[in-house]
Amino acid sequence: MFTGIIEEAGIIRSLRRSSGGAILRIDAARIGPDLKTGDSVAVNGVCLTVVERTGSVFSCDLSAETLQRSSLGEAAEGKPVNLERPLEVGGRLGGHIVQGHVDGVGALISSVPRGEWVEMEFSIPEPLERYLVPKGSIAVDGISLTVAALKKAAFAVAVIPLTYRVTNLRTLRPGDKVNLEGDILAKYFERFFQLGLVQNPAPKSKMTIESLREQGY
Repeated sequence: MFTGIIEEAGIIRSLRRSSGGAILRIDAARIGPDLKTGDSVAVNGVCLTVVERTGSVFSCDLSAETLQRSSLGEAAEGKPVNLERPLEVGGRLGGHIVQGHVDGVGALISSVPRGEWVEMEFSIPEPLERYLVPKGSIAVDGISLTVAALKKAAFAVAVIPLTYRVTNLRTLRPGDKVNLEGDILAKYFERFFQLGLVQNPAPKSKMTIESLREQGY
């Protein structure tokens, strides 16, 4: 499990494709030397497994599905990627619960400075719109962000200076794709309602036209 609080923006060194997927190599000066084979790491919000490490450079296998369902299929040498290691037991949940399972791919629509902050608007696939609420959470390329505004097939976030500076958000241009993951709590609530496991707690009113007439109304 991740929290959406990015530890480092690593740099892609290569993406070597094969018939069954690809191997992604990333240089991470801060967290790379501490990674071990078998460790999980979120790369732009996608949970991957470290299969090899040399110095600060680590490699991960990408399945064909990962390449198809995330923006990592367009990974290019030299591009920054957001990195986060899993939450340690007893650690602080600084963002929100992020699984590293991408629900869909959106794209940057606009990026407008608002003083020291930056207001960014992203498109979102229609099936994911139902998981968004004002002031709710969404993971964008693995970053835990708060929904500032909702539009049809789009949402806006207000990015603080630190987040903008230490993540790949500063490199995005209109049209660039981003990985999106909806709040897992919203997904569970939806499933509970689908299964009829959530009942209406409001008691049924006993007020009727007849009872009102009896009381002189």
